Parts: sequence; C-alpha cells; structure tokens
Amino acid sequence: MQYTEFAPHPALAPYIDAYWTAAGDVGGVQTEKILPDGCIDIIFNIGPDCLSESNSFLLNSGQAYLIGTMTRFKETLMTPESRLLGIRFKPAAFTVFYEYPSLEKLTDTTVAFDGKFVPDIKKVLKYAVEYLDHFFLKKLTKPARSILPIISGIQAAKGQVSVKALAEKYFTTTRQLERAFNRQMGISPKEFISLVRYQTTFREIRNNTTQKSLLQIAFECGYYDHSHLSNDIKRYTGVAPAQL
Repeated sequence: MQYTEFAPHPALAPYIDAYWTAAGDVGGVQTEKILPDGCIDIIFNIGPDCLSESNSFLLNSGQAYLIGTMTRFKETLMTPESRLLGIRFKPAAFTVFYEYPSLEKLTDTTVAFDGKFVPDIKKVLKYAVEYLDHFFLKKLTKPARSILPIISGIQAAKGQVSVKALAEKYFTTTRQLERAFNRQMGISPKEFISLVRYQTTFREIRNNTTQKSLLQIAFECGYYDHSHLSNDIKRYTGVAPAQL
C-alpha cells in the first residue's frame, strides 16, 4: 500500500492528526492491517467500489464514511485500483468540529457519513490541503468541558493511571468521566487508558535496543505479568508480542 500523510494548519494541529491518502500497489491485491490508535477518521473512497473490514463492508465510490474509535485491529482489502483519502482526528477531537450524538454506537464501526457534513470531494481533489484547512478552520469550535486535557494527561502518564486518580485530579467523578468519554470518544476512560498503555508497550517492544525481556517491559509499562501484556497485544494487533 502507498500511504502518504499531510500536516494540517498549525491552528488545527491540536485536533487533526493528519490528512492522508492510501492507494493500492500495482503488484496485486493486498490485505492491510489497521491498528487502533484512539482516533476517529472521515474517509472518502475516491477510487472504485471496494471491500473493507475483512471483505465484509462495501465502500462505495465517491461516498464519505465515518470510522469510529477502534478497540481492536481491522483488516482492509487494497486492490491496485483502491484510492482512499482521509482526515484523522486526534483522540476526543472529533467533537471540536462535529456534534455527533452517539459516538459510543460508532465504536469499532464504519458508517456512511452524510455528504452535507464533509468537505466537497471535488474541491479536495483540486485544492488538496489548502481547501481542507479552510473547511475545518471554519468549523473549529472549542467545546465546553472538553476532555482533551484529560487525554493529554493519560498520554503523558503512558497509560499508567487509574480512572479514580483521573477523576480526583480533574475534580470530577468516575461516572461523569465515563459519560464524557463515551460522548466525545465513544469508549470508556478505562479502555482509552488500556489503549495508551498498549501503544507505549508496542513502541517499547519494537524499539527494544537494550534487549529487555518481555517480562521486564511488562512491568515497566504497568502490566501485572507477561500474560497480561500478551493478552493486550493480541487483542489490539492480532499477534503475539514476539511477532511484532
């Protein structure tokens, strides 16, 4: 797969992770694994109709889709003709631009997104990043009671923090945190903490230049034991830690 990212306008950078394009390789049909990252994406199928999510979901040509926060890996089929264009929002930042009442129902799901709410694909193809920046700068509204500072806190702690500790730090209750995360992300704070811890561990395993044991990495990243780490890695990636 040929994958390219483009940075958004600096004013959008706290909320939009990247604009991106993906195209199939000329060598033939390939299955690409997409790992969970805590983000919500809008994608456009700018190529012919294609199958996604282990060949179970049809992406119609010219249609925009909303990809909910993922809690497990997905596999998508890329043919030589496949062409996708996307906007990836940082965790909990989708609601800076859109009011979507049921993000928890969107988790691990792909749904068609009404064209009147998304950038004009013809202008995207003609003006690219310049038009996307213009479109989202106009939609930028900082919501009250955003959980973005809490998201940053979890990431800074590398997922080694409890929901109770977060509630105390940000002067709220665990129940209010649950509601806010479900509303702004579609997943619970506990699930996001687990996701951030996995992401930290994934990087540690992939960049293990000092030859640490998996058990040592497990303890350093906040897991109870090797089995606890392995179960999380398998859930998010579909493979054992040794296969990363």
